[in-house]
Amino acid sequence: MTFDFDTIKPYLIPAAFLAFLLYRQLRYRAVAGRLDGLAREGAVFVDVRTPAEFAAGSRPGAVNIPLDDLSRRAGELDKKKPVVLCCASGARSGMAARTLRSLGFNRVVDAGPWRNTL
Repeated sequence: MTFDFDTIKPYLIPAAFLAFLLYRQLRYRAVAGRLDGLAREGAVFVDVRTPAEFAAGSRPGAVNIPLDDLSRRAGELDKKKPVVLCCASGARSGMAARTLRSLGFNRVVDAGPWRNTL
């Protein structure tokens, strides 16, 4: 029996996309299990969506610092406390995590979609 790569080629991109979604879901579930402990440690929950998105629904007690303002407003956050980031889908919170780490924040957690933080 020979292997015909052309037979599976149309399925590679959808399979990779599904694997990525599964990885993200598992990663966010692992983070969700740590949120209560982080909150007890005094973590600051930062929602990086726009003010309009934030006003439509957010985690109680979360701070809204839109991604576009994060570099400028990072000084409002305590580098000694954990920072839990969220947004609508996880894309902006991932970018925000990279931004904060580059600014010297060591305890940064990307929770992905804000509903994961409830």
